[in-house]
Amino acid sequence: MKSIIDVHSHVQFPAYDEDREAVIERAKMAGVKMIAVGTQTTTSEAAIKLAHQYPDDIWATVGYHPNHAVVRSDRSVGAADKWHHDLKEQKKAVPEKFDIEKLRSLAKDPKVAAIGECGLDYYRLAISDKRYETSIKEAQKEVFLQQVELAQELNKPLMIHCRPSKGADDAYHDLLEILNPLPPTLNSIVHFYVGSLAVTKKLVAAGFYFTFGGVITFARDYDESLRYIPLERILLETDCPYVAPAPYRGKRNEPAFIVETAKKMAELKNQDFSQLCEQIYSNSKAVFGIKS
Repeated sequence: MKSIIDVHSHVQFPAYDEDREAVIERAKMAGVKMIAVGTQTTTSEAAIKLAHQYPDDIWATVGYHPNHAVVRSDRSVGAADKWHHDLKEQKKAVPEKFDIEKLRSLAKDPKVAAIGECGLDYYRLAISDKRYETSIKEAQKEVFLQQVELAQELNKPLMIHCRPSKGADDAYHDLLEILNPLPPTLNSIVHFYVGSLAVTKKLVAAGFYFTFGGVITFARDYDESLRYIPLERILLETDCPYVAPAPYRGKRNEPAFIVETAKKMAELKNQDFSQLCEQIYSNSKAVFGIKS
């Protein structure tokens, strides 16, 4: 089997502090390379450090996650008391103010393969007062646009986090409003895609790429969209440590588990497993400019 690139992992997160080396070794044994995706400056720095430590197997991204782009009670954008602290991402609740210059400096490292994850998240707006919902969405868009511009400036792909409200496509509609038409030189990847078929058709027409993770092994909600998207636009991810595929549901996810997702993808796309892996490996290298 040819290598698979897990294009969206978080192996630099504290969730792997006790056994990171073993996790990476298991990935190597499974033929899996990976991209460690940053969510703010600290996790981006950690991703770059790991990419240099494993130059043949890991690449990094730098970005600022939309869940960090919140609004304080005084309506200023940045670090705030109203935000979602993820213990898997950082041990201590230390909100970080968005700084595009820090990201620009980090992004110039040769091991940085993309800008992001960045984008829009309407699923978990970090608010207790609905009066701030509009302001937070505006803050997310402002921070996202600056990272879009950085990706264009540095000619790097854009790793997009776009999570709509439950049962809706609202964030995808706003994404299309911001990035349609796509700049012709900007490879834009919608990670952990969960959109409806109607939105899928619009995103395919606009030129986006899509990543799918372990959820496709146990949920049938996305089969129609997955079958519609051309194989040349599909990439694979784990989003580890989150959402492990069957048969590992409920466990901490890790890059080696992506093989199960690839098997399900081959089934859903009616493709030979080895040929599908080869195609998606080729897609990943082309989108991110990976040479090895």
